[in-house]
Amino acid sequence: MNWDDFSHWGEKISHWAADYHRTIRDRPVRAQTKPGAIAAQLALTPPETGEAMDAIMADFETIVMPGITHWQHPRFFAYFPANAAPPSMLAEMLVSTIASQCMLWQTSPAATEVEGMMVDWLRQALGLPEGFSGVIQDSASSATLSAVLTMREHASGWRGNKEGLSGLGRLRIYCSEQVHSSIDRACWVAGIGQDNLVKLPTGPGPHYAMEPDALTQAIAADRAAGHTPAGIIAITGGTGIGACDDLTKITEIAQREGIYSHLDAAWAGSAMICPEYRDQFWQGVEGFDSIVFNPHKWLGAQFDCSVQFLRDPQKQLNTLKIEPEYLKTSGDAVVNYSEWTIPLGRRFRALKIWFLLRSYGLDGLRTRIRNHVTWAHELCEALRAQEPFEIVTEPILSLFTFRCPGDDNTQQRLVDAINNDGRIYITQGLHEGRKMIRFSVGQFDCTREDVMLAADVIRDVWEGLQ
Repeated sequence: MNWDDFSHWGEKISHWAADYHRTIRDRPVRAQTKPGAIAAQLALTPPETGEAMDAIMADFETIVMPGITHWQHPRFFAYFPANAAPPSMLAEMLVSTIASQCMLWQTSPAATEVEGMMVDWLRQALGLPEGFSGVIQDSASSATLSAVLTMREHASGWRGNKEGLSGLGRLRIYCSEQVHSSIDRACWVAGIGQDNLVKLPTGPGPHYAMEPDALTQAIAADRAAGHTPAGIIAITGGTGIGACDDLTKITEIAQREGIYSHLDAAWAGSAMICPEYRDQFWQGVEGFDSIVFNPHKWLGAQFDCSVQFLRDPQKQLNTLKIEPEYLKTSGDAVVNYSEWTIPLGRRFRALKIWFLLRSYGLDGLRTRIRNHVTWAHELCEALRAQEPFEIVTEPILSLFTFRCPGDDNTQQRLVDAINNDGRIYITQGLHEGRKMIRFSVGQFDCTREDVMLAADVIRDVWEGLQ
């Protein structure tokens, strides 16, 4: 492909993208294909000679698109959103065109300096105090793993990386039973092990918070047993039901015990750009050593884009920084963000945040989040008023859960039938040992009509199963 061809196809694909989003409501939200159906249409061997872009794009339309679940569909209510606002997409096009590897300041000074400023813009937007700095990661999973590794090294006197873990005894990490599975995986990868991840009970609604007394008792019991408390992981907006810990109480315990603390606010953190939510979900946040939230979930930054704030970045640098001669930077002191993260290679993720914030402003983004919260509450009340549905957990921001009559298999039958219907997309979960149905509002361009349509779809599909 020459650059004239690139320009031609770039224009065509740009028009295709705009048409895709204009007509996306006409598509079923979840892919309606069977396992193996896409692979069966692909050649078994790679081509020996090049093919024309006309043929490649034709196959893209007929083979790939039927197998795509449309995360940008306004009636995507499953999981949490992975939004991609138009300015963010344009920024990603520029990033792909420049194709910089932004591991060091000198390998792309603009990428490093824009990243530092965008992290601070977001710090201000979320109401975090001055003194916090941070880094853009690919996902909350990577940020949490970075935090857990820092917990390990901090608790071991920075011995783990050098000596290995065999002589360190049992390092213990504490969290609630409502945490995301990425916390479990981080403990696996960090060598701490599942058995040393202490999951504590939670209190009742509305927040389902980790019990502070249980946390204090678990730490004391582990110290008495000769174990080393290494870290506490709290949540604001847990994946299952939106559970939120009491951040003030958790950080008081962490600081009293001298334990490194991390807050997973991957989804709900975006909502903290709205000051009215901070009293309920954000008080005490300034006490955490590490905080993660995902602008790619609810804020509109195209995946992948996760921001980790750090109260004292030197601790994470002491854990992750490695500096062979070929990576050393001479001259004035600079920030090299690859020393703050696990991967050496880094994309220019900050550009899409810059485009996004300048295009909508915080006020425009706040309006979207407030609408989503309002509409989720409206839908919850509409379902509550409809026989025979039961609200299991009340809305926390824009997430709530419900059940239909019947056992757990019946809940799954309803979820599958709704998703096969195609008009909306939802997922299931577990709460207090029972399967329930999750509903999360957050797609960037959804409307009240999109959300409220879900009540009709759920009722229609349920009646069709009777």
